[in-house]
Amino acid sequence: MKRSRNVKIVATLGPASETYETIRALHEAGADVFRLNMSHGSHPEIAEKHKIIRQVEKDLDSPIAILADLQGPKLRVGVFANGAEELEEGAKFRLDLDKTEGDASRVCLPHPEIFQALEPGAHLLVNDGKIRLVVDACGPDFADCTVETGGTISNRKGVNVPDVVLPLAALSEKDRADLEFVCNLGVDWLALSFVQRAKDVYEARTLADGRAAVLSKIEKPQAVEDFEAILDASDGIMVARGDLGVELPVAAVPPIQKRLVRKCRAAAKPVIVATQMLESMIESPMPTRAEVSDVATAIYEGADAVMLSAESAAGQYPVQAVQTMDKVAIEVEADPTYTQIIAASRSAKGTTVADGIVAAAREIAEKTEIKAICCFTQSGTTALLTARERPGVPIIAMTPVSATARRLCLSWGCKCVMTPELDRFKGAVVNAARAARAGGYAGDTDQIVVTAGVPFNVPGTTNILRIAPCDERLIYSTDPE
Repeated sequence: MKRSRNVKIVATLGPASETYETIRALHEAGADVFRLNMSHGSHPEIAEKHKIIRQVEKDLDSPIAILADLQGPKLRVGVFANGAEELEEGAKFRLDLDKTEGDASRVCLPHPEIFQALEPGAHLLVNDGKIRLVVDACGPDFADCTVETGGTISNRKGVNVPDVVLPLAALSEKDRADLEFVCNLGVDWLALSFVQRAKDVYEARTLADGRAAVLSKIEKPQAVEDFEAILDASDGIMVARGDLGVELPVAAVPPIQKRLVRKCRAAAKPVIVATQMLESMIESPMPTRAEVSDVATAIYEGADAVMLSAESAAGQYPVQAVQTMDKVAIEVEADPTYTQIIAASRSAKGTTVADGIVAAAREIAEKTEIKAICCFTQSGTTALLTARERPGVPIIAMTPVSATARRLCLSWGCKCVMTPELDRFKGAVVNAARAARAGGYAGDTDQIVVTAGVPFNVPGTTNILRIAPCDERLIYSTDPE
């Protein structure tokens, strides 16, 4: 499926997008990755969506990545005798472990881990931050608070605790069961919620055991503080601006987003910008101008992917939302300013042979009439390094490993092509020329850059760069092997 853009689109599946016809239409409209939200849907329902995606992939002969988003621990208050209460600013309110129904003065918070971590002065945010409490006094089973921002509090509303590191693992028992299920099912990426520190990521990696790549969602202040270690432990990152904007001042989120995207690019790891990108399209066929600008900003920053959540999962216009993102991306990437920004933000300082090869490939492609960079990759590393360079020509990632092709669907600019295992560089050049022509990226009279590693089929051996013609007759006449 040829795209006219480099940034990728992630579409969440849900009630509005669970049939074969809709999922196929979403992929044809521009969705490169499908997100399965493990907070919703039973295992049989998730398995059915997975089956449909793989059928679409087969029917269209187009690799598709599947991302399973684990729920993470959910912190919620208990229930109220009246179903809801109104909290006034300045009023006193207690949270405790007493399971008795709540009233205007108290309610159960059935999470002893929170009370263990709380200190006077810490904040508790209820219902996406609409209600703000500050802790006056606390103990192992209670927290006496003052209401800083009042409002209606009702049954089982979510609680955020931004000021402290909670002694909670990122993986709940449900998450562990879900992780095992989706890994056996054959998803390509796992999105890990509630990440606070790098050890949360290592736990998930151990459980996944190479069956899926691990992507950390940055949605807590503690994750921002420990980002370098989390990035090092992760295969990719999602800037989850929803919870991040609840636990941090909203004005702090844009600069954080910009910093995280740049750090991910320097590390050659894909990064998704997510949450409320085209929120109005849940109910409207047209986005707001501010939403379009928000999507464009993420693309100008160099994000690998932008994501739709409720817009494609439960909205009235899922296909139109994908089409809108596609059009915005094409327009932005055609802007000369985009090229200037991307080039100016190139800050990789790699020192390996592979780093030098991909940097040379990008520079040659930009200074000559080269039409594409074809990189042969076993594990995906060479393609990721090439994507980090953000070249001005298409990246054709060629691999004999289907899992690698699918995972690279999340990475900037990578056009993934399956190829048979090769043992000679000449065969790689011929296959690259065929792929460039078949994909419409180059013609018989054009040239491409081919990068590969010898010996073949060994990860991490990128050591060859060749300028090759797309005419196979010229390849055979100029290559003695």
